[in-house]
Amino acid sequence: MSAEERLQSAWDRSGIDTLRLLYRHEQVQRDELGIDRSPSIPMFTRENGGAIDPNYLTHRFHKLVMASGLPPVRLHDLRHGAATLALAAGADLRVVQGLLGHASIVLTADTYTSVLPQLYHESARRLARPRAR
Repeated sequence: MSAEERLQSAWDRSGIDTLRLLYRHEQVQRDELGIDRSPSIPMFTRENGGAIDPNYLTHRFHKLVMASGLPPVRLHDLRHGAATLALAAGADLRVVQGLLGHASIVLTADTYTSVLPQLYHESARRLARPRAR
């Protein structure tokens, strides 16, 4: 299974419904502009159907963070935050590896070692609990 297929299979019903709604909205906009919808065209585009420059997104995110009064955070930090939260919630390290698209589980484990001790302690507590029979 490719990284893209793993990402597609990781959505819950609410996320899938939201993406379908966004897709339909995008299709209406494309129809109004006379732009064909092709699988190779990104889902999120500029008003003219062109690709959004990643630097624009980074700049826009930075402006929104500054306007919010929150501590400075990079857009890429959200990726790390999501992986950390997934691990802390009990997601398997291989699942997080797949979601992040890491080629090696070693990279994922090395990057998130600060979360792993907490997971080890929680696993030990779960194993130590008496099981109902």
